[in-house]
Amino acid sequence: MRAAVLHEIGQDKLEVLDDVEAIGFGPGRVRIRIHATGLCHSDLSAMSGVLPQPAPFVPGHEGAGEILEVGEGVTRVKPGDRVVVCWLPACGACPACKRGQTELCLAGFMNAGTPNFRRASGDVFGMAGTGTFAEEVVVDAGCAVPIPDDVPYDIAALIGCGVTTGLGAALNTADMEAGSSVAVIGCGGVGISAIQGARLRGAAEIVAVDPVASRREAALNFGATQAVSPEELAGAKQLATGGEGFDYVFEVVGRAATARTAYENTRRGGTLVVVGAGALDDFLQLNMFELFFDEKRILPSMYGGGDVLRSYERTIALWRAGRIDLEGLITHRVPLAEINEALDQMRTGTALRTCIEI
Repeated sequence: MRAAVLHEIGQDKLEVLDDVEAIGFGPGRVRIRIHATGLCHSDLSAMSGVLPQPAPFVPGHEGAGEILEVGEGVTRVKPGDRVVVCWLPACGACPACKRGQTELCLAGFMNAGTPNFRRASGDVFGMAGTGTFAEEVVVDAGCAVPIPDDVPYDIAALIGCGVTTGLGAALNTADMEAGSSVAVIGCGGVGISAIQGARLRGAAEIVAVDPVASRREAALNFGATQAVSPEELAGAKQLATGGEGFDYVFEVVGRAATARTAYENTRRGGTLVVVGAGALDDFLQLNMFELFFDEKRILPSMYGGGDVLRSYERTIALWRAGRIDLEGLITHRVPLAEINEALDQMRTGTALRTCIEI
């Protein structure tokens, strides 16, 4: 079986190998033939060591495919079913799940420490317990979420992470009011999805902030009312809010420096939504006086901040109704053999989302 493998954390290229075996099939597990997978910035962060991930590993966690085989006790899916891979499945029994905060369930994270693949040289892990840069993957049945037949695999793959994260940040975490002013810092696939969520909620002003000109242009097509470089943000704030600051600011980069910028551009009493996944040693500094005096809400948004299965269903319904554009998010397509080209597209910002066709 073919899969793209990172041998050591810190390497910037993957090696596509044909001697990888998907392992772990048994009771409660399913085998999935991956047809399409998106490249998410979190994959790059895991490769560089920003996000903790055992190596060697197969990146990829935003995938969709077909059920090939189900283990004993699996009843929700059957061979032939089309599914999206959910890298953060809810166990339904832990305290977080019982409170209705299924996005905080740790069951999925526990999977990351168990190898998903094997080569003659030893075990290979899967990104976030999945590893969708492979022809096949074996995962817990809860990671395989059925999708309707009219949802193409490439669209379903996006729903598996980036779209759910960005839309959910606006619709679930921020719970925005119509007529609000919004800034989105970082306009890749997740940021563009947050922009679409803000538009759905009736935001009056949506300012997209990104250093890459092509991403700024794309943001305008997806609903932003202005698109500026980071150096132009102060002027945009003045124009959109009279200098007061935005009602909602979304940080979709995952760095303390941009989170600090986002905080400073949020109005007093406004809301900063932290969407980007950052490093363990990257600290956001706030002094106690401003924290008290400005009364700004700081809301982290984990995987869209809501029930994942409900979010998938909502996204499909919105896409079917033409309320959100998912096809337009896929700006590049490459076969698995050219995965390193996709990595370059992500690093340079030339792609919103690259679909890897497997």
